[in-house]
Amino acid sequence: MVALIPLAMFGFIPVVCYLFVRFPPLRAVIISFVAAWLFLPQASYPIPSLPPYTKISAACYGILLGTLIYDTARLTSFKPGWLDVPMVIYCLCPIISQVSNGGSPISPTVNQIVTWGLPYFLGRLYVGSLEGLRQLAIGIFAGGLAYIPFTLVEGVRGPILHQMIYGVNAFEDWGQARRLGGWRPVVFMQHGLMVGLWMMTAALIAVWLWQTGTLKKFMGRNIKTLAIILTIAFFLCRSTGAYSLFGMALLVLFCAKLFRTSLPLLLIIGYIVFYLYLAASGQFSSKEVIDFITQVFGEERAGSLKFRFDNEEILGEKARQRFMFGWGDSGGNRVYNEYGQDISITDSLWIIAFGFHGAVGLVSLFSSLLLPVIVFCVFKYPARTWSNPKVAPAATLGVALTMYVFDCVLNAMTNPIFALIAGGISGLVLKAPESLKAKKTSSPPRRQSLVHQKSG
Repeated sequence: MVALIPLAMFGFIPVVCYLFVRFPPLRAVIISFVAAWLFLPQASYPIPSLPPYTKISAACYGILLGTLIYDTARLTSFKPGWLDVPMVIYCLCPIISQVSNGGSPISPTVNQIVTWGLPYFLGRLYVGSLEGLRQLAIGIFAGGLAYIPFTLVEGVRGPILHQMIYGVNAFEDWGQARRLGGWRPVVFMQHGLMVGLWMMTAALIAVWLWQTGTLKKFMGRNIKTLAIILTIAFFLCRSTGAYSLFGMALLVLFCAKLFRTSLPLLLIIGYIVFYLYLAASGQFSSKEVIDFITQVFGEERAGSLKFRFDNEEILGEKARQRFMFGWGDSGGNRVYNEYGQDISITDSLWIIAFGFHGAVGLVSLFSSLLLPVIVFCVFKYPARTWSNPKVAPAATLGVALTMYVFDCVLNAMTNPIFALIAGGISGLVLKAPESLKAKKTSSPPRRQSLVHQKSG
């Protein structure tokens, strides 16, 4: 079975090229990204002087090759915009981070480009319209439905499918998978938290497409039924953090529907930015937060959160020693005891970005993910339009992207689908707002009578 891993990983690129032949380019891109993220194994193949070959790079390389061969005109028509600047900075800041710490900039920079830049760029290239984001939302929804049988099996049996299919375990610490009287599924992802976030996003999309009437049926099935099934499957993933994100996302969407305001979403974004400012500057105190979590969720959950905050405090102190561009991959961002042993654990994406690439990397990464959403809901498509079937998919993707960024404050869930969403929303809002009026269908002309009266 282990032989299936290189076959799946390196065989995926020709599969993507076939998808470009079989489907329109937009659909081929969406299928490729979703299929790679959901079903390719957790494997990494080293490449000299370059980042390792992973499921993310397999999807990106395959789509780039398909675009070069079958959709070259799309590349030549691409126009960069001001919203792309933060992602460009984040992709290039490893150059300074590495050089200033005596390291080689080649592999880290290319890795940043492949992990974040290429998914964002492909989002700009392909899904930067209301229709493109609609198809992406439906693709994620379909991916959630496809994952239901796998999550149900692992919810009963534990994280066994990666070993059964590919012959190796992708998840060794089964203690982290034990939750709420059952198992938290991992399937073909790195951690159960990733699966929970993915199923949350798919369920959120399903609920909003149903509530706005954007989609009536899918594969011959009523969307309401599918949304309920997907939501139940999501809750069976036993990811309590994703439960909270799901509740916040629904609150945001229904406030937009009932009160025509995006204020809750802007408040969440404001909280993220304010927390990052306090944490990066060393002014954040976790005591009040821990006390609140203890009262609401219990001591076990609060203890886990306290462990993360304690690590972030010592890691943040170390990162501030190289405040602007960080430590690169020199290892200086870690904390060691007197015996030279690493005693720090990085659980959140923000502290990783801050430690490796300093304030420049931290600000550019989170700006590239949040700025498109702010422009979308404040300047281009206000909350009163979010129930419109044309805007609803883009709106729910923007809310899901915000929930992902919120999760990155606590976890390090690198997922190229959300960079793809960010690129798509950036492409959408860099253009003039699209017309939301339904096209009028002209009635066929009446058939003229073939009977003519004869003149006298």
